[in-house]
Amino acid sequence: MGKKEKVVDLKQRPDKVSKEHLAEMQKIVNRINGIQFNVGKIEAQKHGLLHELAVAHDQAAVLQDDLQNTYGSHDIDLKSGNINWPKDEK
Repeated sequence: MGKKEKVVDLKQRPDKVSKEHLAEMQKIVNRINGIQFNVGKIEAQKHGLLHELAVAHDQAAVLQDDLQNTYGSHDIDLKSGNINWPKDEK
């Protein structure tokens, strides 16, 4: 068996990309980072708002229980304050 000859690539490989390509890639990566940062801020806002919503639901449930105990019903007209009694319980 004969020895296999090594093929030597005489082309020199570049060490760096062009300034234009580097600037374009940096611009795109910075844009991506900015978008991801903004998404994170929005998600944090969303988390806070969902917590506030849960608190408001809990407050409504407590008040409904209070209305039920005080008036016998928690079904009220939010504009007038009238109790919406079922037709057969008036």
